[in-house]
This record gives sequence, C-alpha cells and structure tokens, in this order.
Amino acid sequence: MTDKLVLDKRDWIAGLEKGLRVIEAFNDAHPRLTPSTAARRTGITRTAARRYLRTLQYLGYVETDGQLFWLTPRVLRLGWSYFDSAKLPRAVQPYLQKISVALGGSTYFAVFDEDDVVFVARDGSNLVQTVGFVLGSRLPANLSAAGIAMLACRTPEEVDIWLAGRKFVAYNTHTATTAEAVRKFIDSARDHGYALLEQQLTLDVRGIALAIRKRDGEIGGAISVSLPMGNETAEHALARALPLLREAEFALLSAF
Repeated sequence: MTDKLVLDKRDWIAGLEKGLRVIEAFNDAHPRLTPSTAARRTGITRTAARRYLRTLQYLGYVETDGQLFWLTPRVLRLGWSYFDSAKLPRAVQPYLQKISVALGGSTYFAVFDEDDVVFVARDGSNLVQTVGFVLGSRLPANLSAAGIAMLACRTPEEVDIWLAGRKFVAYNTHTATTAEAVRKFIDSARDHGYALLEQQLTLDVRGIALAIRKRDGEIGGAISVSLPMGNETAEHALARALPLLREAEFALLSAF
C-alpha cells in the first residue's frame, strides 16, 4: 500500500484543494447543491462555498438557476485527462480485448482510489450485463474481484485497518455483509494468487481477477473478467480464465 505523500507547506495551495472538494461534493445523492449544502459537505464556510461555485460557473464547470448549482459536461475533461495520459490503462486494452473474445465475458482493468475501485479500461461482451461498469465507474472494493485481488496484496494488518468499522451493503442475498466474510475472500485470494467472487453484486455473475504489479513491486491495478455462471462450475471457469489473465499479468509486468 502506497504511503500518503507528505507535502511541504510552501507547495500547498489551499484554494485548489477546496475547489476540488466542492466538485467532489456532487454525487448521485446530491446532483444539485446550494452553497449551504456544499459548505456542509466540504467543511468550508457558506460564503467560501458560494465563491467557489461561482468561480466554477465562470469556468464552465457548473451551471446554476440562481439557487441550485449542478455540474456540466466540462467536468468530464478532468477524468478524460487521466484516460488520455495514463500509460497502464492504454497498455492493458489489447489484453482485455483478447480475454473478452476468448471467454465471452466482460473484462476490466481497475485501480484503487481510497476505499473504492475505479474501472479505467474495459472491453465488453453483451453476454454479461454488469450495470454501471463503464469507464470511471466506482465500486466498493469488497464487491468486485478486482478489489479483492488488490486487497489481498496488502498485509493482514493493513487489511484489518481497511475492514475496521466498515459497513457492508447487501445487494442481493449472496452479498457478504460482515468483515469476517469479506476477510475470507481476501485471505483466499492471497492464498491462491487470484480472486474469485460469485454473485456479490449481480446475480448469476462470477468475477475472476489478478492484481497487476509493476516492476518496482507496487500494485498498478487489477485485471478481471465477469462471466455468466450458467451451468459452468467455478473450476471450469478458472481453467479457462486464469491462463489468459496470467499471460496479461506477465506481459504487463515486463512492460512496467
């Protein structure tokens, strides 16, 4: 797990940090914000929140009706700058395509961002309809094979910290909702060298994933495939998927 960067006070720009916090305050539960709501969600004053919102409006990142503010499509430029510049998601794309065609499932490359996994590359099959798995989608790490695979690369002590006090939401009757159950997934992935999850988010869908390390040993992300369970056993799915995932793992390790 990467240590948090320590920044010299001389390099700190508080206004930039607060402005980004205001943008991040918008989500599916809060698509439109008043300055007061933005202030509560960011921990800054109402006056400051209003100034940041007005500045973002001037720059084209938000619109307003005079009371409520909402994001504009211009905000997508911030995310697409990552997709356009990041080397690893671009490098993994040919392997995602190969795996998807060979297995008849949807393949993804995900990275960790705080407590969630973010899907930064994908290649899909119509056989698996995984709602929300589009570029930039976020998902609690415990619900995805990619998240479990990356958590398994952490020490048991780091996993304990990650699990401590965490609330797990049930998306169906199969979803693991206790720290002990999620820990079993992580321990199994650490022991086997791959993560296998079934029906944690979507019924009748199985996920298989491998963490991808860079040459310096750091975790660069995880490559995963989502497959319809149908009548296929987990053993048969693993026999089909793991050779392709490991081929991609080795090639990307050599590249980075």
